[in-house]
Amino acid sequence: MTTDVLCFGELLLRLSPPGNERFGQSGALNVQFGGAEANVGVSLARFGHSVDMMSAIPDDHALADSVLAGLRAQGVGTSNILTRAGRMGMYFLETGAVRRPSRIIYDRAYSAFATSTADDYDWNSLLEGMKLVHISGITPATGPGPAEASQLLAAKCAERGIQLSFDGNYRELLWKSWNGNGPAILKNILSHATIAFINERDIALLLGTEPETRKDAIARAFDTFPNLKIIAATQRAQSSVSNQSLIGEYYTRDALFTSRAHELEGVVDRIGGGDAFAAGVLHCLLNNAAPQYTIEFAMAAGAIKHSIPGDFNLTNVQEVEDAMNESGLDVRR
Repeated sequence: MTTDVLCFGELLLRLSPPGNERFGQSGALNVQFGGAEANVGVSLARFGHSVDMMSAIPDDHALADSVLAGLRAQGVGTSNILTRAGRMGMYFLETGAVRRPSRIIYDRAYSAFATSTADDYDWNSLLEGMKLVHISGITPATGPGPAEASQLLAAKCAERGIQLSFDGNYRELLWKSWNGNGPAILKNILSHATIAFINERDIALLLGTEPETRKDAIARAFDTFPNLKIIAATQRAQSSVSNQSLIGEYYTRDALFTSRAHELEGVVDRIGGGDAFAAGVLHCLLNNAAPQYTIEFAMAAGAIKHSIPGDFNLTNVQEVEDAMNESGLDVRR
């Protein structure tokens, strides 16, 4: 069976205090799995696409085995995940509430993925017959090896005519941990991308320009990167951590399509919401959906993620379409 999508990035353990507790409050931590690219891959697999994950995890490691089992359970292929010396990357999440925002602490240094290199991967085999590759700005930020691999992967996609999806996701602390030149590296990857999930702040950072309106920044990005065909982004308004409003925007080189607003009261977990949105866009592009349908579907998928604990958006196409069409909130029986 051919694979539609390849997602390249680090697989992570996520450790969180129960509910809205602070770190150390009860001494308990819930363990889940995630990672930006894996989140996208899980959504696409649940939407019916063939997806493989490309990553590196420690060998002979029970938690790494559990991560693989979790991906397989969601329909994501794991045959392209390397095992090598190192540790699992992880992050700690303290879920906020009311006026206290959520907080994340990364613990990813010297992980099996962060210490991997471009030479570890069989690029020709990985990209054979691939339709689309997805990567985020987090992947190259984890270390010099992944940064080199990410740039090589992007260039090979351009050489082979494979669609490259890029999510900006700038993580300053990760770049600083090894003195990586984040803006230059991400600009290079973006130069090969056909689809980008970026906003005006990402564009100003990568191009070294002064802040400008989203409309002007998007126009500048299209002018600067001739391979780009689509840019998608969201607009978020918050009255509190638990009450938010989201709108999605889908830009082509000659048009803008905007979703209806989703009012989200009682947000459960927003981590992975951007990945759910990105997966919604990619699902529709792979199915050649109309632009307005695409942005409505993607925004509804992102909205649903805010109701689900954990990184993965455990939904399906029918639920997303119900949310798109405001089909009501009665109990499904």
